[in-house]
Amino acid sequence: MSPLPATCDPNLRHDFILLFDVLDGNPNGDPDAGNLPRVDPETMQGLVTDVALKRKVRNYVHATRGDEERYKIYVEEGSVLNHQHQRAYTALNLKSKGAKQDQKTRNQAKDWMCRNFYDVRTFGAVMSTGVNCGQVRGPVQLTFARSIDPILPLEVTITRVAITDESEKTAEEGTRATMGRKALVPYALFRAHGFFVPTFANKTSFNGEDLQLFWESLEQMWVLDRSASRGLTSCRALYLFTHDSALGKAPAHALFERVQVQKKEGVTAPRAFSDYRVQVAGEDLPEGVTLHRLVG
Repeated sequence: MSPLPATCDPNLRHDFILLFDVLDGNPNGDPDAGNLPRVDPETMQGLVTDVALKRKVRNYVHATRGDEERYKIYVEEGSVLNHQHQRAYTALNLKSKGAKQDQKTRNQAKDWMCRNFYDVRTFGAVMSTGVNCGQVRGPVQLTFARSIDPILPLEVTITRVAITDESEKTAEEGTRATMGRKALVPYALFRAHGFFVPTFANKTSFNGEDLQLFWESLEQMWVLDRSASRGLTSCRALYLFTHDSALGKAPAHALFERVQVQKKEGVTAPRAFSDYRVQVAGEDLPEGVTLHRLVG
């Protein structure tokens, strides 16, 4: 087995930028606003939560590696989390005492959960409810994604002409269609920031193969999670700043400022990634920091 590249070294700090765009879709509906696309009300920039991005990563890992014990997913749709916790107690032949669980037993269960659930050792989890497996702080963290420019959320009317039961046949011609609404953004380019902290990786058994899978998921996660409601969502760029130490050699915000995304001159309403110019200042980086363009 060939050695993993520096970008997958779990002993080094990594700061990264993810650019993705959405065409005629709703990237992350807001249930408090009738499922319209999320926006910052002061700037009207679109928002995609870190939770939504992590959901895509989980779905990708489940689809590609979910049949392997080490790559099970803890937070699954419809799953009962305490049942997931119980798996650790059953596998280790431990007895659950709920909130009063002793620390030694809780740590044993926590370590088992880290070894067997990819998202636990990646993002962390609070597993102290009911069957107590403690808490884990994961080495990978993501910010909200924010659109480069203001967006205009739209609602379009859709109709259904098929009927659901016989009673609808009595309706007059032309009134049988059921009206509905669909929310979308004509186009938006989003930017998210992320961080990998080696200190936490050592505590969750997160290794280089896990990190390699995470970068892969950021690039491919929308390919395996298509939906008509989300339109065409695509990864456009993934820039990784790798430090030569666990603590790092430069503040993340200073490195992120080296990547600037702006509309091209003359573009007023962007409708494609080609309407933007991405400028990356990859020269004269701080000593000990290397820029890797994994995508873009």
